[in-house]
Amino acid sequence: MGLHKLRLAAAVPVTFSSRLFLKPFTNTLTLGLFSRHLQPRNKPLLVRAFSASAAVQDIPATQTSDSSAARPLWKAAIDFKWIRDNKEAVEINIRNRNSNANLEAVLQLYENMVNLQKEVERLREERNNVAKKMKGKLEPSERERLVEEGKNLKESLVTLEEDLVKLKDELQHVAQSIPNMTHPDVPVGGEDSSAIRQEVGSPREFSFPIKDHLQLGKDLDLIDFDSAAEVSGSKFFYLKNEAVLLEMALLNWTLSQVMKKGYTPLTTPEIVRSSIVEKCGFQPRGDNTQVYSIDGTDQCLIGTAEIPVGGIHMDSILLESALPLKYIAFSHCFRTEAGAAGAATKGLYRVHQFSKAEMFVICQPEDSESFHQELIQIEEDLFTSLGLHFKTLDMATADLGAPAYRKFDIEAWMPGLGRFGEISSASNCTDYQSRRLGIRYRPSEPPQTGPKKGKANLPATKFVHTLNATACAVPRMMVCLLENYQQEDGSVVIPEPLRPFMGGIELIKPKHK
Repeated sequence: MGLHKLRLAAAVPVTFSSRLFLKPFTNTLTLGLFSRHLQPRNKPLLVRAFSASAAVQDIPATQTSDSSAARPLWKAAIDFKWIRDNKEAVEINIRNRNSNANLEAVLQLYENMVNLQKEVERLREERNNVAKKMKGKLEPSERERLVEEGKNLKESLVTLEEDLVKLKDELQHVAQSIPNMTHPDVPVGGEDSSAIRQEVGSPREFSFPIKDHLQLGKDLDLIDFDSAAEVSGSKFFYLKNEAVLLEMALLNWTLSQVMKKGYTPLTTPEIVRSSIVEKCGFQPRGDNTQVYSIDGTDQCLIGTAEIPVGGIHMDSILLESALPLKYIAFSHCFRTEAGAAGAATKGLYRVHQFSKAEMFVICQPEDSESFHQELIQIEEDLFTSLGLHFKTLDMATADLGAPAYRKFDIEAWMPGLGRFGEISSASNCTDYQSRRLGIRYRPSEPPQTGPKKGKANLPATKFVHTLNATACAVPRMMVCLLENYQQEDGSVVIPEPLRPFMGGIELIKPKHK
């Protein structure tokens, strides 16, 4: 599937009453409104993050250098000198992550930019020297010569400065596909090379023929896919009866547990500017995008609360004493699921819209690895409390999204589907996102006295590290709970931790008419 858009048509004359409808076009979702009227500290080499205005998370970027590319709307703090000085490590990382980033093009453009910058500075110095000479007493002929020289220098500078701006823009454009560096312990290879961190529990043994969540949802009158398909299209659903209470229970229980760990609860905007999506490392436009873009605007629907939470502190300098900042954010999420098909994605497992609680941490660089462990532990504790059989995987290099320095996925056993399925992930993005979002902090070191008497120099700002982790993705949690807690009589037991959040309901029973 190609570009997905929500196109708002507000000036179409028709003869029938106003209504809102969802109509599919080729590679487009069109929303039309018809009306009667016209209207780490010890690993400096490995934790260096890169900024890429359109690097794709989970999907390798496919854009290439184009001198005619539009000027970027924002600039990232890419450390090109570091890339040049660590060329071999960056090259190996690109190869291990199966990225198509063009490192040679980036380095060549950077060299050209440095040389051009030197030439611009040389001409500026010459122009200043000419201006100084003009202040002295000169013969008319000499003054005329200097005037002409100054004019030529000014014209040359204008041209070179314009070229320099274009070159810097092109450098940003080409560098956008360079992914973050990778933790040295991450397995090298594809998904099959991912290493198991731990496995919890064992598959439940059933003494009766089991059903998948689609059949259970139908028999217990909990989920309606057919009506949603008529109303919205495939991969949408209605929740009904106890399933609605179960969704609310999962979210409220999750928030209550995570808040005990010092996380601040948030609800977020679910429409954000495309630039925020890009700065977080997602690709809002292009082939195989997972993002719904709103046509005619610079806005997108979010695929995860990570995006709006990451934007809260954009372009700010935080006090060291304010760190860490830990959030647990609820939002609805919207994903195109481009390229997803087959029995492995049926039912609730892969849908276009769902509810999710997402954890997000902003911290000092030396603390990000310990917070990564904290996030993973919270996830594992939550799923253990619900009695799930799951395994935690240290994902291999080729399976990492562009921002992730390291990522752990948790896969839970889904007996009705007969396999493990991913229910959460936890990523340490180091300073990849903060270099693009412009989130820094100022160390609380004592100010150093400057060269001027009595004037103190504040310590230099540093980029924070950001981390994100799924606390509860409702549809996949429902798959796990319905399939693992089904009973022979067709009922489903509610796990004990969720019962207080469901008004004391312990069992979802078949409804007899």
